[in-house]
Amino acid sequence: MDNLLDKYLFQAIDAYPYDLQETVESLQYALSYNPKSTKALCLMGQVYAEQLQDYETAKAYYQEALAENIHAIDVYRHYIVVLLWNEDYEEAEKLINFAFTVKGIDKAVMYLKKAHLFEQKQEFKIAIKHLKKAKEFAYNSNFISYLAEEKSRIKDKMPKKKKKKKKKAKPCTKKSKKRKKKKK
Repeated sequence: MDNLLDKYLFQAIDAYPYDLQETVESLQYALSYNPKSTKALCLMGQVYAEQLQDYETAKAYYQEALAENIHAIDVYRHYIVVLLWNEDYEEAEKLINFAFTVKGIDKAVMYLKKAHLFEQKQEFKIAIKHLKKAKEFAYNSNFISYLAEEKSRIKDKMPKKKKKKKKKAKPCTKKSKKRKKKKK
């Protein structure tokens, strides 16, 4: 039975996102063989989130996948993105914090997600701190370059500090000196 599940799961993975009809059909077959297939539930969540923008249905698929296997590390990053898109910030922060406790999770990606969370909350300085933390856990030059681009993008959103212009002192003339003496 696992061979048929795997067959349909691989067909769905291969078809996504270019052939949605094939993807959904293969996922339905995969889920009919094993309704608790974490990978199939996750991919179905991606279809609903990324293609249909039905975030509530996507969240339900991701929740079901994590209920079945809390160590399914691939589910976390997709689920967090959906929570951010749906502006469920408190839930996203809790999930990110929990994800850090899951063995094998990519901590650099989780810190990046945390930076995105704070960026969306308009807390840019905190977002940049999390990008720096993500860099500490990154072991890939391309990812580190991506983090630098993200940092630059977020810095561009930060309000610019207004520079105070110093007033130039007027040069003292004989008349101004006389006025000062008269005032005393």
